[in-house]
Amino acid sequence: MYRKELNERSPLRVFEQSIHGGLGPGNIGVALGRHGVGKTPFLVGVALDDLMRGRKVLHVALDQSVEKVRGYYDEIFADLARSSGLEDAGVERLEMERNRNIHTYIGGSFSIDRLREAIAFLREHAHFVPRAIMIDGYDFEHATTEGLAGLRGIGQDLEAEIWMTAVRHREAPVDAKGMPETLARLQSQLTVIVSLHHEGKAVHVRLLKDHDNPTVSETPVALDPTTMLLVRE
Repeated sequence: MYRKELNERSPLRVFEQSIHGGLGPGNIGVALGRHGVGKTPFLVGVALDDLMRGRKVLHVALDQSVEKVRGYYDEIFADLARSSGLEDAGVERLEMERNRNIHTYIGGSFSIDRLREAIAFLREHAHFVPRAIMIDGYDFEHATTEGLAGLRGIGQDLEAEIWMTAVRHREAPVDAKGMPETLARLQSQLTVIVSLHHEGKAVHVRLLKDHDNPTVSETPVALDPTTMLLVRE
């Protein structure tokens, strides 16, 4: 199988249909789940799909090293290439690595201004303009609508989609839709929210918010807990 065919058959095409065509440039999507459920692999799966469509991706990790993040990409890409019989996997991997940039801000060193400065540096010195930004480990407990508006502004300037992860604590109260208060108060800045939960032999992906639609669709995709690849249910 070649890259174009793999893109066309990706479970993310089904996911995009569930959210009416995708997240969209300048918008923020959030993958919500408890520790260890697969939030980072979900982001990496989305990023790999973008990379395989020739888009540049900036991965921002707030609690993991560059080596750890790179390991996620290497492992998930290897499983994807093996399971799909991807032709020229080595060539495709090198191409994706050229289109990916990983930044880490460990120890609370992240800020919107620092991210904006890093992107400006990449644009000026590496001619690297991301069309997708993955932010893993964002502190939604202390997040503000102003801070998220700043992130959306970055996405709008770049015409880039932004995907983030949020931790769902076991004891945190939720509303009738399963939305924790930490995200409910920030909904005006969040376009799509999905919840990841482990049940049976898969990590199911449940849609909690879909743009401004009053009702949400079923999302017939899941994470395989062994390979952490996105699969159709």
